Amino acid sequence: MTATQPRAAGVFDSIAGVIGNTPLVRLNRVTEGIAAAVYVKLEYLNPGGSVKDRAALSMLEAAEASGELRAGGTVVEATSGNTGIGLAAVAVARGYRTIVVVPDKSSGEKIALLRAYGAEVIVTAGGRPVGHPEHLRSVALRLAAEIPGAWFAGQYDNPANPGAHYATTGPEIWAQTGGRVTHYVAGIGTGGTVTGAGEFLKEVSGGAVRVIGADPESSVYGGGDGRAWYVESVGHYLHPETEEDLWPTSYHPEVVDRIERVPDLEALTLLHRLARTEGLLLGGSSGTSIAAALRVARTLGPDDVVVVIAPDSGRSYLSKYFDDDWLGRLGFPVITPVSGPTVAEVIGAPDSGGDIAEFAGDPPPVVPSDASVAQARALLDARPALPVTLARELPGPTVVAEILGSVTGARLADAPDDDPITDYLDPPLPVIGTTDSVERAVARIGDHSGSVLVAHIGLAVALVDAARINTAATGSA
Repeated sequence: MTATQPRAAGVFDSIAGVIGNTPLVRLNRVTEGIAAAVYVKLEYLNPGGSVKDRAALSMLEAAEASGELRAGGTVVEATSGNTGIGLAAVAVARGYRTIVVVPDKSSGEKIALLRAYGAEVIVTAGGRPVGHPEHLRSVALRLAAEIPGAWFAGQYDNPANPGAHYATTGPEIWAQTGGRVTHYVAGIGTGGTVTGAGEFLKEVSGGAVRVIGADPESSVYGGGDGRAWYVESVGHYLHPETEEDLWPTSYHPEVVDRIERVPDLEALTLLHRLARTEGLLLGGSSGTSIAAALRVARTLGPDDVVVVIAPDSGRSYLSKYFDDDWLGRLGFPVITPVSGPTVAEVIGAPDSGGDIAEFAGDPPPVVPSDASVAQARALLDARPALPVTLARELPGPTVVAEILGSVTGARLADAPDDDPITDYLDPPLPVIGTTDSVERAVARIGDHSGSVLVAHIGLAVALVDAARINTAATGSA
């Protein structure tokens, strides 16, 4: 195409021109009994595969305009994956090097995508307090300071992040609905998507549009206790050793009218329904957001229009939220029906959809990470082993994701009473889920003898002896 030839519709000079203008799709099957219209904005149709392409382009262009990022420079970011993918895609097209620091809970698909774009990926422990040298932001800031010509994107505090959604996402929604949108729903992560577009929609509607933030049940944005959850790329985690809980400046709480707290079980169950009834294969945070949107829509009338952001595709999570092995290990409902007895049936647990309080017996004791050897011995009593978990003073079972390892009486035999228990950690105990088939549970246990941890909806609910599961498998064979 020469400079004198007209450009056809849909033809762009670079990948940057393809970002944005994503479609709205109405939900029809999961909205049965709901009078309001519910539309999902499919952000996975951006070229990098997520809503974060918008912020990535906006932040890069702002850095180029300010001179913070120059030709031949290096882009550095701390991210759960999607922002890094968006940055890597745009950066490589503009000749920049990209280094991305991700937590170890990021899906394997996201890490593979980053490397496919040529990004250098550094995986660090996700469960670290703010300020810890291994915290994502600490690692990224250190790299940006050490590398000549490096620029730290800093999506959590970069005004170009919400600015991207004020300039593009909000106007698109307003135009696509002909100004009829009444409720806007998005997950709260960095805060850029929910508050950037939300601010525009409030302004253009004269304050009529209501903005709803979707948040994992334990995230601190909605008043949760901050413990870990399983849906990636949404919410605000609070490590118990964090001295000061700083919220991102990309998040403007005053824009959000209300927050819906959505548990992992509700989000993941809805994800499976969306794929099988609406033909929408979406990522975990989409389950959280759409669950919140459906809650809101059930209270509305036929003149209301709800628009909800679906940040990315389920293709980035096939090894997690759509994988029976991952789901079963944590005691979430599996997609494919199990043949033969489940772990729940063998040990007397309720079906996977039941309330955790229905589990027979009390949850197992755990050793907090701030315990001394003497305190650990007292908790062990006659037990062969116990999980060691982050020190949180919370009622109820422990989140499996916060288990650091295990401790045994044999390991502590000669340990001084005052020593910290973290000096004597063994690997975590094998974990089997209540929804696992006994056959799969036996494979997980392998040749391990002694205590095995049982998970139900992501929580540690029981300790059983490996021999009990092996015996059950033999009897059902």
